Amino acid sequence: MENQLRTEITTLGEFGLIKHLTENIQLQNPSSKLGVGDDAAVIQYDEGMQTIVTSDMLVEGIHFDLMYVPLKHLGYKSVVVNLSDIYAMNGTPRQIIVSVAISNRFSVEAMDDLYEGIYAACKRYGVDLIGGDTSSSNKGLIISVTALGEAREERIVKRSGAKENELLCVSGDLGSAFLGLQLLEREKRIYLENPKIQPNLEGQSYIVGRQLKPEARKDIIELFQTLELKPTSMIDVSDGLSSEILHLCDQSQTGCRLYEEKIPIAEEARAMAFQFNLDPTTCALNGGEDYELLFTIDQSDYEKVKNNPDISVIGNMTSKEKGAVLITRSNNIYPLTAQGWNAFRNN
Repeated sequence: MENQLRTEITTLGEFGLIKHLTENIQLQNPSSKLGVGDDAAVIQYDEGMQTIVTSDMLVEGIHFDLMYVPLKHLGYKSVVVNLSDIYAMNGTPRQIIVSVAISNRFSVEAMDDLYEGIYAACKRYGVDLIGGDTSSSNKGLIISVTALGEAREERIVKRSGAKENELLCVSGDLGSAFLGLQLLEREKRIYLENPKIQPNLEGQSYIVGRQLKPEARKDIIELFQTLELKPTSMIDVSDGLSSEILHLCDQSQTGCRLYEEKIPIAEEARAMAFQFNLDPTTCALNGGEDYELLFTIDQSDYEKVKNNPDISVIGNMTSKEKGAVLITRSNNIYPLTAQGWNAFRNN
């Protein structure tokens, strides 16, 4: 690895780098009429389809640490976190635009690694990279991704549709990504104190994978179609379960009763929480970056989801006056508070 060829980005220049990273793009969707190479991309959707657009930025030192995040995984994740927002609207992602700001710390080969992950996510989810921008950065790496998707107007699900007495559901499990991050941060601290000690991640591939290479829940959206089920409201769990529930309640003007015993937590995550002397429920409520789907359904749709191992009914919506509360295993009642990710906290 020490003798690996390194090509300085300055040898290609901005436009040369763009050409190098995008010359092998093959568009997959008929709606992608014109991609990289002109002043703008051209997209044409069928009549009756609505366009969904979302954007997210990842900043080195704030959202990721390259001491333990491989560039290929970072590229993949930067796409997935945006696609998750499209799925949270019950839509289908079709295109992405990727912009990066890079310092002279990064070589062409490093950018190849980043884009290898981006292209892997595009292939996995059937989306097209149709444009973007590159810029220099005084320090570090910044990635900005805009995702575009589509859905018929009658299929779009917003945060504001929940109603009293509806069921609150979530896909997958919660807290694993947060605990994967805690493990990686612990191993980083140990390495910095003694570089001779190799990271110990044995037996923790699940929670580490949930942090480094999350997946958007395309399968859940496809399941809704199969079940002929349309959630009444939906949001993806990026900032912690508590925060997302409060968003739904605020937008829908409702309250909520969340039952601690119903919150899905993987055994690997639970065990790691105990190792860190953390409460697994607290990790699930406030950890974030799970990218699961939190949604509400009418009680009449309960039969459609009750036996699905990947969907958990974790509570029910109430009147706004009753507020959003957590019912503990011991039947104590506590108000839900948002203590999840805050990008503007002091670092």
